[in-house]
Amino acid sequence: MKIESEDHKATFSIIEAPDWINVIALTEEDEIVLVEQYRYGIEEPTLELPGGMVDSGEHPKETSIRELKEETGFAGTEVIDLGKVSSNPAILTNYTHTYLIKNCKRVSEQNLDGNERINVHVIPLEEFLDLVANGEVHHSLVVAAVAKYLLWKGER
Repeated sequence: MKIESEDHKATFSIIEAPDWINVIALTEEDEIVLVEQYRYGIEEPTLELPGGMVDSGEHPKETSIRELKEETGFAGTEVIDLGKVSSNPAILTNYTHTYLIKNCKRVSEQNLDGNERINVHVIPLEEFLDLVANGEVHHSLVVAAVAKYLLWKGER
């Protein structure tokens, strides 16, 4: 979609996209469930939070539960809404919602879409936070989700 500035001196390309979700999935042992997948934009694999697109008519909370199970085979007992961020307000119309799912355990095999190639990793939460702090985990929406989580925990 093309949008003109108010003074009609510039035109902007806008991408209309459905909302997305990211899941901070924690086990009872304070480990985090992560996904590793190849990202074509940067031409390398990234370590990320499970997540995906909110289907039409679906609430983001339900998406978080569904995507966690599909991508990782894990499910939890408590789902907490940590808030949302603008995915990229310069060019995208959508938001990314972050959910914390606690007490996660593997309950099934992955159920991936045809184009998904996802490796699941379960590591201590503190190790993951170190990877974010040192820049090894650099996906901006993952870093934003970590900020939401730390604010929720009261660690500013």
